Amino acid sequence: MIHFPDHASLLFMVAVGPTMVVFALMFIVRPVGGHRQLRQTDDLSFTFIYGVCLVLAAYLMGVMLLQDLVDISHTVVTIFTAILFVLVLVPIVIPVSLSFSSEPKAPELEALLTEPQKEEPGKSKQDATEVIFSELEDEKPKEVDLLPASERQKRIAHLQAKLFQAAAEGAVRVKRRRGPRRGEDFTLMQALIKADFWLIFFSLLLGSGSGLTVIDNLGQMSQSLGYENTHIFVSMISIWNFLGRIGGGYFSEMIVRDYAYPRPVAMAVAQVTMALGHLFFAMGWPGAMYIGTLLIGLGYGAHWAIVPAAASELFGLKNFGALYNFINLANPTGSLVLSGVIASSIYDREAEKQAHHHHHQQENMGSIFSGMLSVDDPPKCEGSICFFLTSMIMSGICIIAVVLSMVLVRRTKVVYANLYGKSRT
Repeated sequence: MIHFPDHASLLFMVAVGPTMVVFALMFIVRPVGGHRQLRQTDDLSFTFIYGVCLVLAAYLMGVMLLQDLVDISHTVVTIFTAILFVLVLVPIVIPVSLSFSSEPKAPELEALLTEPQKEEPGKSKQDATEVIFSELEDEKPKEVDLLPASERQKRIAHLQAKLFQAAAEGAVRVKRRRGPRRGEDFTLMQALIKADFWLIFFSLLLGSGSGLTVIDNLGQMSQSLGYENTHIFVSMISIWNFLGRIGGGYFSEMIVRDYAYPRPVAMAVAQVTMALGHLFFAMGWPGAMYIGTLLIGLGYGAHWAIVPAAASELFGLKNFGALYNFINLANPTGSLVLSGVIASSIYDREAEKQAHHHHHQQENMGSIFSGMLSVDDPPKCEGSICFFLTSMIMSGICIIAVVLSMVLVRRTKVVYANLYGKSRT
């Protein structure tokens, strides 16, 4: 906004700005020892940051609508930008204050932080029992998972005792499990042979790919429906995308921490929302662009709050960078296939149909202006028919993504019950 229309300065700011932010904030990052290591002020801090995010989104929406309706001078734009920077910088108060304030740690939190280091020297003494019990979680009877948490732990402990006694007497020989279990630290190669990893990958490919298809073609979609100011929809979907990331993360945390239910169910809800948004685009009703932009932006943004958390919970944090960057390949892959191949080919076909139809009409009418049309101009499509088939296909793809997410939910119920069920009891 400040450097408009100086595109060189804008590109320089985009190139240098994120790096400056990273270097400025790297000194106040607080290591966290686990999901149960909570500060007393964490709830208040998150509530404050969420509130600032909502205010920021409302402010951006208001400024965008004001610029669209009224001619604003450069001075006013600069003032709006200064206020924007203040809103963006306000949440930094939280980590800065926590970095310079020391809260007394509860004894159980101290034990949580120091226990792994204390156990490390005696790790070799427990190797034999860990080998014996490594398969127990997967081999226990299915009805054990349906018991309450306390009763389930008693049954597992009983099974462990019987297995240990049998192994000591030589009645059974327990094989060491190959590779980690869900919730432990995976390498990329170990994750690539797991069905859960590919369920996340393809669910993200279909869900985010369909959303990126709308983002890539939003200008043509709005033009085909007769809207002149296409930039307003680009700004709107950016704001809804932002709110989707905030809301998706908050919603998934409620599901996980309050109900110990698998986080991918939140991804399924986001994909259902996107399927409805694609249907609105397909119908082309009055005002459908606004509703479709809202639903697609929220659903697309929610993916990027849910997927990283789910991947870290199922495959660990030790190699999270490699795992997450591989999963991120789903986004450009989905865009290439769904937008670059499917959406563009369907649009070009409909545009060619309309161009041939107009050409025949001009020939039949013998218009003297037919020769004034430039054959070099790319054909344009008008009407809801331009993206009807594309939107219906994208809606169906989102439904397939929902199915994949729910399969992942079913497969990971026990993992999330073990991760978060104990903290609820």
